[in-house]
Amino acid sequence: MQHITFGFTSLHTRGEAFFGFLALRKRFFVDTLNWDIPHDSVLEMDQYDNPLAHYSLVLRDGMVIGGARTMPTTAQWGQHSYMLRDALMGKLGDIPPAVMPGDVASPEVWECTRLVISDEVKGATDRARCLSLIVGGLVDVAGRGGASQLISLSPLSLTRTLRQLGFGAERLGEPYVNATDGRRYAVLTMPCRASQRVREVEQPLAA
Repeated sequence: MQHITFGFTSLHTRGEAFFGFLALRKRFFVDTLNWDIPHDSVLEMDQYDNPLAHYSLVLRDGMVIGGARTMPTTAQWGQHSYMLRDALMGKLGDIPPAVMPGDVASPEVWECTRLVISDEVKGATDRARCLSLIVGGLVDVAGRGGASQLISLSPLSLTRTLRQLGFGAERLGEPYVNATDGRRYAVLTMPCRASQRVREVEQPLAA
């Protein structure tokens, strides 16, 4: 596994990785979960894929097998800010405003979205390693940007998994059930730092 991070304005330096991530997102969020989000026959891409976004991806043999996106909660691009704030303001029909306990707009808080791992990553060990690399990359990118905290709208089950990997994830606010995919989601928060255990897992994989 190889781990990379980059900003939207430097995605051209990473070959086809960005488009591989968009294609993976389409296969999972659209084809598997049936989300009604912007896409074509190959790629899923929304209003938050803009110059304020940063990405943490994992590749194997040159193919993207996992990734996620992050941006500061001070982001503003046209009529949109970041996903959870737009949901709170009632701009996103599929996400109930009440999922976000209150408004957040701080350079010390970054939002993470579109976390996905390919079905081609088999076995609990490999999937845990892939997740550690993705989230560790988000921590690094957001930390360099001044973040001390990360938030994310994620499956509720991810809380325990992140804790097991050394990330201090906690639930923030009440969960809800997505009417399309039937899964329970909630806003999660975690410090923008990783434990030594995570670093030990990541180091040999990033080479």
